Amino acid sequence: MTASATSTTAVDALRRCRDLVTPALQGAVERLDPASREQASYHLGWTELDGSPGNGGGKAVRPALALLSTQAAGSPAAVGLPGAVAVELVHNFSLLHDDLMDGDTERRHRRTVWAQWGAPSAILTGDALLALAVEILLESESPHAAAAASLIARTTRELIRGQAEDVAFERRGDVSVDECLAMASGKTGSLLAASAEVGALLAGACPTVTAALRTFGAEVGAAFQLVDDLLGIWGDPTVTGKPVLSDLRSRKKSLPVTYAVHHGGAAGVELACWLNGSGDDEHDLRRAAALVETGGGRDWAAAEARRRMSLAEKALAGVDIPPVARAELVALGRHLTDREF
Repeated sequence: MTASATSTTAVDALRRCRDLVTPALQGAVERLDPASREQASYHLGWTELDGSPGNGGGKAVRPALALLSTQAAGSPAAVGLPGAVAVELVHNFSLLHDDLMDGDTERRHRRTVWAQWGAPSAILTGDALLALAVEILLESESPHAAAAASLIARTTRELIRGQAEDVAFERRGDVSVDECLAMASGKTGSLLAASAEVGALLAGACPTVTAALRTFGAEVGAAFQLVDDLLGIWGDPTVTGKPVLSDLRSRKKSLPVTYAVHHGGAAGVELACWLNGSGDDEHDLRRAAALVETGGGRDWAAAEARRRMSLAEKALAGVDIPPVARAELVALGRHLTDREF
């Protein structure tokens, strides 16, 4: 499949899955108390601050993985709908809290919930979404609803572990590449892995298929984080929505930066000194980006992202699933990890 055909397949799958999950997601959010419902609807892009209709939220990548995994198990996508709703609720719980912890006042060029309504409101709305995710799963008619809810609970614990490590890394100067990869597997990979598994789990797929789908999601998650870290330094601001060199401005110990520090020789030594210093004008930031590149961080992260995506595809190749579902899952994975930087 050509790159263009892969992108078209992924975009079509995302659109189809988003159209299916949005009404169910809106119905779930309607259960919340008025304040949490207002803030969640705004955060999800359904409404503006004045209550008028919004332009929609994100791409619904995680719900798409859940629905496609249901089809990979040979069942209609609707069987996995509670799982798709749940993973999107958990994802947005994490975003609401992340925005507050990171002090971000904008997301997708709109004010964040904490910036508009205050920190307590953002915390409570995020908590409400997390509780709602478990509620929706336990109400599923699937005989495997409890197992799916257990999966989401374990995944949330892993997600929080990764986030806690990410926060702790800000106060450390000796973070290793392996530690960064482990952190990313929790913060990013765990929910993508669960998303790729939960639909098949609800459909009653055999353990071999659910394990393969889980591995696929985890490896796509690793590749996604590596590419995201590259975009955080070299991404186009009009595409990423972040300032150029944004991760370096915040001195984030991202994967390419950490690799260059440990494996970049003289460039890595200079980069480590800069990370512990205070220079942050445009010249300093561009010099730091050059050190990451000279130290091999850019090339390693790009190669590692490709390797992880290859492992994801290999996981699906080893199990018997419908060809259309396999093709759409692979196309979606490539769409997420083939972004330019």
